[in-house]
Amino acid sequence: MTADVLIVGSGGAGVAGAIEAAGKGARVVVLEREAELGGAAAISGGGCCLVGTPLQRERGIVDSPDLAFADWVRFAGGAAEEEWARFYIEHTLHELYEWAQARGVSWVDLNQQEGNSVPRWHRPERGGAGLWHALHRAALSAGADTWLASTAATGLISDGGRIVGVRAQDLGAGKAVEFRATAVVMTTGGFASNLDMIYERCPHLREHRILEGSHVGARGEGHRIVENVGGVTTHMQELWLYMHSIPDYRDPRGRRGLVIRGIAEAIWVNSQGRRFHNESLSGGASGTPAVLRQEPAECWAILDSDMCQGVSVGDPYYYQEGSTNRDWAKVRTLLDESPDVRRSETLEGLSQQIGLPPGALVETVGRYNSSIEKGLKQDTDFGRLLAGLRPIARPPFYALHFCPLARKNLGGVKTNLRCQVLDKHYEPIPGLYAAGELAGMAGGHINGKAGLEGTMLGPSLFSGRVAGAWAARDAGCGTGFAGKPNRP
Repeated sequence: MTADVLIVGSGGAGVAGAIEAAGKGARVVVLEREAELGGAAAISGGGCCLVGTPLQRERGIVDSPDLAFADWVRFAGGAAEEEWARFYIEHTLHELYEWAQARGVSWVDLNQQEGNSVPRWHRPERGGAGLWHALHRAALSAGADTWLASTAATGLISDGGRIVGVRAQDLGAGKAVEFRATAVVMTTGGFASNLDMIYERCPHLREHRILEGSHVGARGEGHRIVENVGGVTTHMQELWLYMHSIPDYRDPRGRRGLVIRGIAEAIWVNSQGRRFHNESLSGGASGTPAVLRQEPAECWAILDSDMCQGVSVGDPYYYQEGSTNRDWAKVRTLLDESPDVRRSETLEGLSQQIGLPPGALVETVGRYNSSIEKGLKQDTDFGRLLAGLRPIARPPFYALHFCPLARKNLGGVKTNLRCQVLDKHYEPIPGLYAAGELAGMAGGHINGKAGLEGTMLGPSLFSGRVAGAWAARDAGCGTGFAGKPNRP
């Protein structure tokens, strides 16, 4: 099979690239290793970090690319790919918010997230599933109608130094196949669901138990494929870890984790039965480092019966089929059967079950509850704001065993602003492009050491567009990406 533009990976970057390339008249073929299309984007929360949008203005929020850039660079710990960060931020209004809206995406909510001066996290209707399906329909309408699932790329085909195709395995038929194209766009995602690769690329994490927690297809094959033809990777040791996660008791390997949401009122205690952190700061740059400083690097989330009703699980298995509504029966089964969830009618009994020092948990919960019952604005130990929070008081009491979970890799394949893959001389490899999490969301390491929420999916979509446009130009279709920046 031949194409003008061959896209490997059907997630956020892949679908955006398909829209862009097909819209410019290129013949597009999309390959996907998994049986289901959509990648990590389709099962994500769907939030994107966007700047200067109508939704912000409607809510009286004053924002600007300069303010957003300052927040971004500060949060990144001095390691962001600043040229790409500026490029993305200035194009989020016209080339992401409005672009997606014109293709059927409805932006319905706006939230404040850690590290941002103002709310920028925009949620699409029906989350990542709603966003991806709207964009997939737009891709089909644009003419990108060849999507081959269960087709795993195994290598790139080179001719005279130019990439001209992909070798793959048809997993359904069990045979090797080849695809030829003028340009190849790699959007195969990250490696956060490959524990061996995590420990290989992030040796500083070997002392900890890390759970695999991205899309099941995020196994890093794309990184090795690109490296095999001379593409360079950068900042591969920077991994984005979630702490609000428990081991998946259904995984026979004991490697996979489940992201737990909906229990913002819980407190966290370490193996000594003590609180150690302001639990309202639960992100990868706040909650995760706090837990990694514990010995061992894990904790227990303590909640009562009322709080337990809010539990939701960030995994497709725990949602009602075809919707973004949780399947409470399956969540209930998880709470009842997982060995990493403990339950007792008393705090003393719960403490014994999880092996905490006698009396420590009772004292910790009592001290926390007392701050709420006294009407304090914040707890005296860690400054947690207490307005609207309930004491942990109604049995049965629950303890969820939180372990670090690898969610995203912040580094990846190095590219220029056209998403061309760069070699060790930082020169483009002809015919080869990379976007999305494979490229550290964009450019190789757009986020540096820490990513503001929404800067995973947003830059993946945007870099997918950029890659698709320039790949199409390689094939003689269009003039590349010419976005409209949001500038005074």
